[in-house]
Amino acid sequence: MIELTALAIALSMDAVAVSIALGAKCEEEIRQLALKAGGFFGVAQMVMPLLGFYLGVQLHDYIGGIHHWVALGVLGFLGLKMIREATQGEKELALSSHPSSSKLLLLAFVTSLDAMAAGLTLTLLGLPLWFCLLFIGGSTFLLSFGGVHLGRKSGTYLEEKAEYLGGIILILIGVKIFIEHS
Repeated sequence: MIELTALAIALSMDAVAVSIALGAKCEEEIRQLALKAGGFFGVAQMVMPLLGFYLGVQLHDYIGGIHHWVALGVLGFLGLKMIREATQGEKELALSSHPSSSKLLLLAFVTSLDAMAAGLTLTLLGLPLWFCLLFIGGSTFLLSFGGVHLGRKSGTYLEEKAEYLGGIILILIGVKIFIEHS
């Protein structure tokens, strides 16, 4: 359960960073934007790991003996990518003060691509898939909802820090899985 909580938090950090930026630029009703952002990001973070999980099931015969190496590689790569983006200030999409539903859907897709790759490692947690997906999606909803409100109060100051923290957590989870399954 500790690994799932850490994974859920780490995977949601891209969505949280975007939510903070959305909140900082928000000129509309903050609660409405927070609910929309949380909903879009939460659902995407449930669906994308599911796709990754099924991809992992299809590849199991090929990676079964080296799954701990795959987990270390995938989570390490994703973590380093998040840290690089945070330290270099890379922004994938420009945000407006009134994001449309289609823009939020695109943001949800982009921020959940990492979750699809991490879905390959869900079998290693030893928990029911449906529980993992609901936990990750629910955590992302709550953290994104809070991120919009936090962005309204703090501006974009915390945006990069969220991505940096998420990257470190993903790397640590990859190392832990590698050590436990070696």
